[in-house]
Amino acid sequence: MVLGKVKSLTISFDCLNDSNVPVYSSGDTVSGRVSLEVTGEIRVKSLKIHARGHAKVRWTESRNAGSNTAYTQNYTEEVEYFNHKDILIGHERDDDNSEEGLHTIHSGRHEYAFSFELPQTPLATSFEGRHGSVRYWVKAELHRPWFLPVKLKKEFTVFEHIDINTPSLLSPQAGTKEKTLCCWFCTSGPISLSAKIERKGYTPGESIQIFAEIENCSSRVVVPKAAIYQTQAFYAKGKMKEVKQLVANLRGESLSSGKTETWNGKQLKIPPVSPSILDCSIIRVEYSLMVYVDIPGAMDLFLNLPLVIGTIPLHPFGSRTSSVSSQCSMNMNWLGLTLPERPEAPPSYAEVVTEEQRQSSLAPLGACDDFERALPGPLFAYIQEFRFLPPPLYSEIDPNPDQPTDDRPSCPSR
Repeated sequence: MVLGKVKSLTISFDCLNDSNVPVYSSGDTVSGRVSLEVTGEIRVKSLKIHARGHAKVRWTESRNAGSNTAYTQNYTEEVEYFNHKDILIGHERDDDNSEEGLHTIHSGRHEYAFSFELPQTPLATSFEGRHGSVRYWVKAELHRPWFLPVKLKKEFTVFEHIDINTPSLLSPQAGTKEKTLCCWFCTSGPISLSAKIERKGYTPGESIQIFAEIENCSSRVVVPKAAIYQTQAFYAKGKMKEVKQLVANLRGESLSSGKTETWNGKQLKIPPVSPSILDCSIIRVEYSLMVYVDIPGAMDLFLNLPLVIGTIPLHPFGSRTSSVSSQCSMNMNWLGLTLPERPEAPPSYAEVVTEEQRQSSLAPLGACDDFERALPGPLFAYIQEFRFLPPPLYSEIDPNPDQPTDDRPSCPSR
């Protein structure tokens, strides 16, 4: 009898999205098929699947134990998120070569379905870093008597969703710093930097609008810049290993002495990057926006504004709310910026309150008797007289404009 051969062993997932990419999150059901194609007839002890998800950290450091000796210290740590096993064909025992309990598979292509649920507890987002990773995979193993097992492993992606439509991630981020340069016994004027962004949370593909003001009162030519950094932190045996990577950057115009530059919404686009990882005990992935002034011959003046890269983008309602709040707050004294949009006039009083409603509201209310007796006569009459009068007409010109003041010290003349 001619023994059959295993032509192929494949794993496919039932994808939940239109892109046909296996992406899941905590609580989802992972399902798919193991396809086995054989030529001829084969005898099989078992066909198993093993699904696992874990975070793993590993790095080494050199240590000196004396003048002539050295050794390497290994740092490893692992966190398991789930471990699932299932038998699609056969039985658990496959360590012997007995002919009992074998299953015959005929020539052709055969499919075997599998399914399991991811834990409801938060899972770390899939990640590949320099000193660690977060991986999720399904492995299929085909066992036959007198043959080595046929194994195949296929990874799938898990996203632990971060919704940026939360109050903490919609709040603006801002800061101000100043630096004075000294050269021997001479002190030049200060270099000041103020920066603000609309919110803390963003998703890949969005552009961060940077509002900043840079004032150079020193004697040097400086350059304002901005950059997004990713910081990977790995933890094992009480130690931490950190890796910082540049994600995106931009450069402003050079500022000579006595000059000021204003960024009124300068855009820095976020490239495709992995989301922030904030809930894993051994791996953290964080982001920050650094707005800084490059000063030749001295340490840079910089501001770090924290970022969170999420997976759920800004909702239209959240976008409007965030836009309105951020635009109102953009008109800050320390930035001196104007609102990007001209406000619309409010509706007239007659459009909101009809004459009939106004007349009915002027009628005496019995519920206010106690309140009237509790107030002095003149004060209550004042309230009754002005309570229901229409507001003054709206005008886009302030009849009592404030006199502009600028208490900020100017750069010394040169």
